[in-house]
Amino acid sequence: MSKLNPYEGFLQERAPEAVLAETPEALALALEAIGPERLSVAPAPGKWSAAEIACHLADCEMVFGFRLRQTLAENSPTVQPFDQDKWAAAYPGIPAAQALATFTALRQWNLRLIGASLPAAADRPVIHPNIGALTFRILVETIAGHDLNHLAQLQRLAAKG
Repeated sequence: MSKLNPYEGFLQERAPEAVLAETPEALALALEAIGPERLSVAPAPGKWSAAEIACHLADCEMVFGFRLRQTLAENSPTVQPFDQDKWAAAYPGIPAAQALATFTALRQWNLRLIGASLPAAADRPVIHPNIGALTFRILVETIAGHDLNHLAQLQRLAAKG
């Protein structure tokens, strides 16, 4: 597993672009399988509910989209990390459907950018203060692995139903 992409193991040789394109539907299906009565129920103390995971994915899609655009627009930019737990403080009460709609719209927008940028921009450099030197391609792979990680969490929640 690459130290640059902590989610690489989730890809298991799958094409990142395919994962990215499939995630909105997979997310919708997972949330549906969990059911409306359990979407806001945390599976354990200190763990996010399915709705909060959907909110996290929407927030991350916004962040990843900015990072992708910054990588294309600047020479070797340094991206800003964020504290996901502090961001998550705002999630309670946000409906899963709203998070899904936000995520889906942002993902479609980001897929257009990725499709227009690869393979030409694959090696454009970007710096993450906590990880080090990355490329546009590694960012795309990280997003896809991140998707799969959280989809697996949601599928485990659905299976407990």
